[in-house]
Amino acid sequence: MIVRPERAFDFDAIDAVVGAAFDNEHDPEVRLVRQIRANDGYVPEFSLVADDEGDVVGHIMLSYVTLGDRKILQLSPLAVRPERQKQKIGDALSRDAIMRADEALEPLILVLGHPNYYPRFGFVPARSLGIDPPDDAIPDGPWMARKLANYDPALTGRVDFGPAFKL
Repeated sequence: MIVRPERAFDFDAIDAVVGAAFDNEHDPEVRLVRQIRANDGYVPEFSLVADDEGDVVGHIMLSYVTLGDRKILQLSPLAVRPERQKQKIGDALSRDAIMRADEALEPLILVLGHPNYYPRFGFVPARSLGIDPPDDAIPDGPWMARKLANYDPALTGRVDFGPAFKL
């Protein structure tokens, strides 16, 4: 298995992976992936697939959201085909995405995700870094940030997910 940037010919397979992972091919997460691609926050080199001999078995997407006047990366979504879960594919995608963002000198990655999954990759509560979610109703547990080598502690305030996340 290799992790590589997505290509246009992967889009249908990615929709199938995301739909299966979230139990519905018309799920909001499938629409989210499509909307991010149609948005100026889309970063093709940070939208990755797990390719197992030509078969897309997983997908992760980092895209830009705003924090004040800065663009910051947001991880959403991470998906692995159900029959391939628990095989470390999500871990490989997450680690590769973090590495690529770090190499690109990004300061941090945000995620609104499972609080028992993402800490293994160095994610901590985002509010502890002074970063507020776009909606105060979002609890601390799933609202996390991963500092990268180029982290700047001055990056504080409220995040705006932008139009792609308004489903």
